[in-house]
Amino acid sequence: MLRQGAGLRLSNGPTPQAMMLRRGARLLSKAQVRCARNLSTTPQKVRAPAMVYIGGEEMTHYAMQLILKKWIDPYFDTSAWEKFDLSCKARDASDDRVLSEAVEAGARIGAIFKEPTITPTGVQAKEMGLKKALSSPNGAMRRGWNGITISRDTIHIDGMELGFKEPVLFERHAVGGEYGAGWKKVGAGRLVTKFYPDDKYGEAVTVDERILEDKHNVVVVYHNPYDNIKDLSHHFFKRCLAANITPYVVTKKTVFKWQEGFWQIMKEVFDEYYKVPFAKMGLLKRTGGELPHLISDAATMQIIRWTDGGFGMAAHNYDGDMLTDEIAQVHRSPGFITSNLIGKRADGVPIMEFEASHGTVADLWNAHLRGEETSFNPLGMAEALIGAMRHSADLDSKDKAFVYNYTAMLRQAMHRTMVYGQGTRDLCGPDGLTTEDFIEKVSWRLGRYLKMGEADAEQARTAPVRPNRNFRRNYSVDAEAIEALFKEYDTDASGSIQLPEFTDMMVKLGIAPTKLGEAPAK
Repeated sequence: MLRQGAGLRLSNGPTPQAMMLRRGARLLSKAQVRCARNLSTTPQKVRAPAMVYIGGEEMTHYAMQLILKKWIDPYFDTSAWEKFDLSCKARDASDDRVLSEAVEAGARIGAIFKEPTITPTGVQAKEMGLKKALSSPNGAMRRGWNGITISRDTIHIDGMELGFKEPVLFERHAVGGEYGAGWKKVGAGRLVTKFYPDDKYGEAVTVDERILEDKHNVVVVYHNPYDNIKDLSHHFFKRCLAANITPYVVTKKTVFKWQEGFWQIMKEVFDEYYKVPFAKMGLLKRTGGELPHLISDAATMQIIRWTDGGFGMAAHNYDGDMLTDEIAQVHRSPGFITSNLIGKRADGVPIMEFEASHGTVADLWNAHLRGEETSFNPLGMAEALIGAMRHSADLDSKDKAFVYNYTAMLRQAMHRTMVYGQGTRDLCGPDGLTTEDFIEKVSWRLGRYLKMGEADAEQARTAPVRPNRNFRRNYSVDAEAIEALFKEYDTDASGSIQLPEFTDMMVKLGIAPTKLGEAPAK
């Protein structure tokens, strides 16, 4: 017998019974199972390793405060975290001293989590009552942390189809380019760009000289520092090897001749250190055995076409910014992309800053202020928090096993909640959970995972997962038509279909199985 709410359910989400059977599929490795018992019996909070926590504002700040309260505070003492408020009003009130202090702390500690922040326009500065428009904090951070690259990777969830089937990794040169440009409006005349060697006052070298004939011109000057391209290269190629994917270097060097150096440095590093291991793994078969180069125009085309994923790209600052935005759109939204700044201290210790790749989500914040329900997906920020906590544990290894296993279970709790049809509305449509309810649901599931005994955890780890059909690509089933069909064959309106009704339905639809050699029933 088929019943509504049991085998032939009409709502989009899974039944409670199915949820119980599927709970926590592949939740924990055996090592994580052992740690789960320790977590469930820990008599007090574990001291979280030192980390810099940078607060922002609007919807993302609101959501992070809930996450800290529900997901972090019950299990960790975060007194070693150094916290800085980089909201516009805090920066304005301190004349940006708070930004300098945050950068100094990040360089000293080496592990940073950052909420999305606002870089106000002149109009916004007036609306907020600021003394002046503020610059983006990102430039100061990248300089202060000797930024090498911004790693942006696709986030994948077992049981849920997003954009790319396999991981896509991207390295965006963290410094130089248009973001640090100087500029000025000028009229007609002669424009000369000069460079002075190390003493800054010696004989000048003319970089460019041209006559401007238009009455209205904008002169822009910027440079690309290449001293750290070798570090970027090693970071990129090591990550691609570990992920078993093919690397591509992206430039526009056919037109922008000055970009040739970027390609040459990366190719030299690849040929000397990585060509052989990549070839042994079979990752250069489709590229003729060489490090492949893509013109940036071609890269924009291939990102749309290569939806199987399984590739990596490295590019200059601006190209990387644009191309990773495209990757985010192919992969559903910026909420499913990571954004990690990789720098290096003078002593060689890596500095890593983790943040979401999206902004403060002002539209949802305004709706929240109006008292309306919101449904914000915090996955990108949560992944950033996990990354920062893990790096902090790498630098202070006392409770590294605890931090790594806890964050693994947190990630599984988030992913399973989404796969079970209990995600936010960007995933589940109008029936999705609100911001607050999603965070609460993950909190409940996380606590449950942490308290599991070994047998339950092993069962959860190996249980099969059947994802919600709504997460399949191009899923366009007419739910109303299915409901009407169900009611047509539920002749006694009992909410279930008995065997005679089911037989009648199969025959009328022409899909009833027949005896061997006989014609289908009509």
